Amino acid sequence: MTGRIAFQGELGAYSHQACQQARPGMEPVPCTTFEDVVEMTRSGEVDLGMLAVENSTYGRVADVHSLLPKAGLHIVDEAFVRVHVNLLGIRGGKLEDIREAHGHVVILPQCAGFLRSHGIRGRVSSDNARAAREVAEAGDPTRAALASELAAEIYGLDVLARHIEDHKNNTTRFLVMSRAFDDSRRADMMITTFTFRVRNIPAALYKALGGFATNGVNMTKLESYMVGGSFTATEFYADIEGHPEDRNVALALDELRYFTTHVDILGVYPADRARG
Repeated sequence: MTGRIAFQGELGAYSHQACQQARPGMEPVPCTTFEDVVEMTRSGEVDLGMLAVENSTYGRVADVHSLLPKAGLHIVDEAFVRVHVNLLGIRGGKLEDIREAHGHVVILPQCAGFLRSHGIRGRVSSDNARAAREVAEAGDPTRAALASELAAEIYGLDVLARHIEDHKNNTTRFLVMSRAFDDSRRADMMITTFTFRVRNIPAALYKALGGFATNGVNMTKLESYMVGGSFTATEFYADIEGHPEDRNVALALDELRYFTTHVDILGVYPADRARG
């Protein structure tokens, strides 16, 4: 597939790696913020957007989850990317000389054990690939970056320690966003993502979700968010297994709609083979 795909971060970021994995034929376009990714995709400057939504060690990426319902885009794919954290230093640098390691606030907890055991202080950077670029520019043998091997290649750094993440199944889930909604595809497992708000009646959420249990629909994710800064208005974000046209999913969604003020389907897409 040709075209352009936007991602948050600089060249060499894990989101860049996700673009290479999920859309290898597309030109990756770096963006400063998640909002920039959404806007470039929505405006047509790029064809697709790549957004990180959750990490198996760190948890959800809160900014993205709150951004998705109002993004005006649709999920067309998911990609599970195995995140290998590497300690990158200047050419000829040595691990024992490193005093500081710079990385995004999300990545620092993923290798906290390694940093602690080597007496290295973690320093927050706005982006892992940017940290790699700045380490290369500074030329300081006591500074390192926490980033991908792709970043090491791009910025001419040495990998001083490879795969230093504390949990060896460390994985980030990304979503591929598009302006066009597509529910035409079928696969062995489909994922449907949607948002909804429940009516202001007793046990509304319990009743709204009951249809998924009675119809045998597996809900793999459920998140809640305040709406408009009010503690009384809550929006929910959910992932379920199945396609809206599957009979059991259709029955469950019908029951959900009965107890909600709206249901907005954000995407219907094949499950990534790495899911589960």
